[in-house]
Order: sequence, then structure tokens, then C-alpha cells
Amino acid sequence: MSEGRAVLGFGVRVATLQLESADLQSSRNNLEHHTQEMGVKGLTVRRGELFYLRLNFSRPFQSQSDHITFVAETGPKPSELLETRATFFLTRVRPGNVWSASGFIIDSNSLHVSLFTPANAVIGHYILKIELSQGKGHSVTYPLGTFILLFNPWSPEDDVYLPSEILLQEYVMQDYGFVYKGHERFITSWPWNYGQFEEDIIDICFEILNKSLHYLKNPAKDCSQRNDVVYVCRVVSAMINSNDDNGVLQGNWSEDYSKGVSPLEWKGSVAILRQWSARGGQPVKYGQCWVFTSVMCTVMRCLGVPTRVVSNFRSVHNVDRNLTIDTYYDRNAEMLSTQKRDKIWNFHVWNECWMIRKDLPPGYNGWQVLDPTPQQTSSGLFCCGPASVKAIREGDVHLAYDTPFVYAEVNADEVIWLLRDGQAQEILAHNTSSIGKEISTRASPAPTRSPEERAVFMKASRKMLGPQRASSPFLDLLESGGLRDEPAQLQLHLARIPEWGQDLQLLLRIRRVPDSTHPQGPIGLVVRFCAQALLHGGGTRKPLWRHTVRLNLDFGKETQWPLLLPYSDYRSKLTDEKLIRVSGIAEVQETGRSMLVLKDSLSGASPLVY
Repeated sequence: MSEGRAVLGFGVRVATLQLESADLQSSRNNLEHHTQEMGVKGLTVRRGELFYLRLNFSRPFQSQSDHITFVAETGPKPSELLETRATFFLTRVRPGNVWSASGFIIDSNSLHVSLFTPANAVIGHYILKIELSQGKGHSVTYPLGTFILLFNPWSPEDDVYLPSEILLQEYVMQDYGFVYKGHERFITSWPWNYGQFEEDIIDICFEILNKSLHYLKNPAKDCSQRNDVVYVCRVVSAMINSNDDNGVLQGNWSEDYSKGVSPLEWKGSVAILRQWSARGGQPVKYGQCWVFTSVMCTVMRCLGVPTRVVSNFRSVHNVDRNLTIDTYYDRNAEMLSTQKRDKIWNFHVWNECWMIRKDLPPGYNGWQVLDPTPQQTSSGLFCCGPASVKAIREGDVHLAYDTPFVYAEVNADEVIWLLRDGQAQEILAHNTSSIGKEISTRASPAPTRSPEERAVFMKASRKMLGPQRASSPFLDLLESGGLRDEPAQLQLHLARIPEWGQDLQLLLRIRRVPDSTHPQGPIGLVVRFCAQALLHGGGTRKPLWRHTVRLNLDFGKETQWPLLLPYSDYRSKLTDEKLIRVSGIAEVQETGRSMLVLKDSLSGASPLVY
């Protein structure tokens, strides 16, 4: 470019200021912004924090006569109204939580400048430019380069601020971890490589946002809302599954994975994300809850949101919002299938993200549940959350988003019925604490429930059932806790640790206790046993073993009865989880009433698939 001259006051001619090069100082800035793990080829910074650049001009910069205007733009149609375009001038002092360029130092022909992005800026890929002018002359625009702007959990002004360096290292910077799976009595850890700092993952994360239905409907508006962590979380939750869109993963719970990859074969997020991107956004086959959740953990940590993976054992999917799950058995102790969509997962895995909830009343900040597994819709899309963990604990199910659904996952009652002639005839058990067991994000589970939580449960029940059902036999059932007066206590135990290839040995213990019908005296029992393969979704396959025991039990006496389930009966009948449910129903001959006893067993001392 040929050198021009500008006329200043008193007729003095000064060479026109021209930009010769720009150094975005990626290495220094990325280190200070905790993004060095993403590489130093490009500039990646976090909002609400200064970053530095050096501009090299054709002559020394003169602050009285040379004017620099900085322009930062993101999205398809940058607009200052939508806050996807910012223009700001060079100043001596930073003006506050706004886009600014300040604290400059003149060094010969170079100008060192500190740039600041507000803590509520839109995240995304930015183009950075400057406009140079002298006096009232026309301006010339020069591109400086591009940078990526992320959420900043280190900044007290950011909605994702987490005031603990230990937790920041664990929930933002740590790129590997363990997912807890299996069964409440057989919890095992599943290693996972999150890989949020691997090459190209950050670009894929924004590609996910750009393929959402929100972006496709209105790209400019969608980008403008990316300053809001609640909005971004909901978009990502919907995009990890593919039920509504070209999301990352397709779910499959059928155990037929011949057209893709079994969920059990994945060990990390990077291969899944790269395959999705390389194939133009075609969903990757296949995922289940821990795969959906682990991939979302990668995306959210990459974007700068503190995120953890949480496992809930005996987790409810309660479609009708009544906080109860009904399970049915026949008199032969066979667990029966049902047409209802309600189910109890052996385990379910979701995410929790840390954020301020400005959309809720004060006091609900902190960890928020998000669930990318497609179970049911929220605002028309298969996504879930964010639901405040505090709101869930306190039964405030009226608060956004999807709090009733998440509350039921960990707090619903289980009502077990005896079915005769297609009709529910008798309640075998009403379990008020069997759901939401061993909620775990590290090796140690969350504390068990306190007695006060039942009051919270009833508070949530009244809100979810509504005023029409606030006084009803159903609510009376919930309040009762389902205590029954039984003439005997039955327990089913493992006689030894199960091992694959060996017979399963169990021990039935029965003790005669007083009840209102038979306070004393012997009773006769017929105990029918049934073993079934237990599915991940809480259902079962057809019976693989049956057995009947007849005995008389004297008052105050206890007896033990050994049971043997041969390996030949189950070796080809189990699912990937290798779980067996052994059920027993004891019929009291004198009254015809029934009692239930259950035992879930793992068919291997070392779990083969967790």
C-alpha cells in the first residue's frame, strides 16, 4: 500500500498511519485464560477478562491525532442491537463491564493494547478489526484476526463463576473421569475420556450450536442469546440427542446394535464428536444415558461451564407426574410388563452444571440438573433442564425448567401390586425410599434421605397433583407410606458372591412375627419363586427359572431355606448388564394374603460390562 499523508492543524503533513501487522499473542493470552490446553495456534479467551495484543504500524502512533476504533463481530448478521457487534475506542482507563481497549503502551512503531470483553458477552467465534483515521479524514479498515470467546468460571462477574480452584480444576479442566453404572448393590466405575481440549473439539462444539433448530429458524437471534448460559445449556441438551434434529447421538435400548456401535464400546467423547462432524451432522449410532451425558459434559466444559456427571440408581421416568410408579406381579412371582411409559431404570446418568439462575427467585443458584437423554419433551423439544438442585431438594417443583420430572427421578414412590385375572387386587409393597439410591458423582454416594424429606415429598405432591386432587384417596396413599401388618418377615440373601459360570446360590430367611390377624400360632406358607433377566430400563424378560417352597412356621421361630439357580438356566438368557431379578411371593394359606420378597443379583464376581 502506498504511503499517504494527512494534513493536521497548522498545515503540518504527517504520514498516514497504516497497520503492517498484528500479534494477538495467543500463547500468552491462552495461558492466562486457562485455554492453553486447546493449543496456541488460535486465540481463545474467556469473557470478563483482559487479553493483550500488539499492533505494528508504519510509524509511531500519535494519540492526539490518530484515531483507532475496534470492531468485534460474531454470528451471521452482526448487530449492535443484538449485541453481536461491538465498536469501542482506545482509552486510557477501562470504563467498566463493557467492550473496551485501554492501558495502551507506545513502543516505537508498535502499540500494546489491553482488550476487555464484558462478562455477559455472547460466546462464539469473533472477527476482530480496527478502523484507522486521522483528524476528520476517512477511515481505513484492517482485519486483526479471529478469536473464540468462552464462558469464564474464573470471573466473579460471569454467571458461571465457581469460587473454588479445586472444583474448577475438576469440573472444567479435567479431561477424563469415571461414570458410575450398574445396580445400587453392584456399582462399578466406567472410565471416560472427555477430551474437551483435543484439537478441533471446540469448533465442533460451536458446530453443534449452529445445527440446532433454534439457529436454523433464526440464526441472528440464536447467536444473540448465547450470552445466556441457561439458553446455551438447553440448546446443547436438545442437540446431544437426535430425536428432534441432526443431533450428535441416536439412542438405542434394544440390544441390537448391528447398524452401529454398541453404547458399551464407547470410551470417550472425541471419536463420537468427530464422527458426527465428519459426516455432516448425521447422528452417531448408538448412545444410552451415560454416553449422552458424557458427551454433553465434554461440550459444556469446553464452552467453559463447570459440569459434572451424576449417576442415580433406581431412577424413575414418571410420565403422568403423580410421583408413583406401579409395578405388577402375578401369583407365581413373575414381574409383568405394562403398557405404561413409566419405568424404573436400574441406573440413570445426567449432568449438573454450575450457574447463577437470574430467571428464578433468589436462592436457587449453584448446581443445575440437565439431562440430554431423550425421555420426554420440554417446550416441544427432547431436552431437560436446567433444574435447580436446591429446588429439587426443597420440593419447589413449580420452578423452571422440568423440575417436576427431575424431582420424580429421585423421589417417586414405588407401589407393587399383585395382579389376578388382569386386575390389581392387592398392594404387596409401598416403598417410599427405594427410588433415587446412591446418587453419585465421585466414588462416594450422596447422603441417604432424612425423615424430613417425606414432608418435602408431600409438598411437591400437592403442587404436582393440583388443587383438584389435593384431597383424594391417592394422596392418602402417599401420606400413609404403605405400612402393612404382616405375619412373617421374609429376606432373600446371596449365599455366596455370584460368579459367571457358576450356579447362583441364595438363602431365604423367614421369621414368624405377630400381626393383627394371627397374633400367635403357626402359619402355612406357599412361596413361589421366579427368576428373570433384568433390563436396564427396569423391565424383565420371560422367566428363566421357577421354584416353589411349602413350609409351616411356628410363632417366634425363624427358618432358613437354601435355593439354587443353575448356571444352565441363565447362561444364555441375560442382557449385557448380566443382572437377574429373583422374586418370591409368599401366600399365607390361612388368609390368602400375599407377601413379596425380591433379590437382584449380578451373575459375575467381576462385572463384565460396566
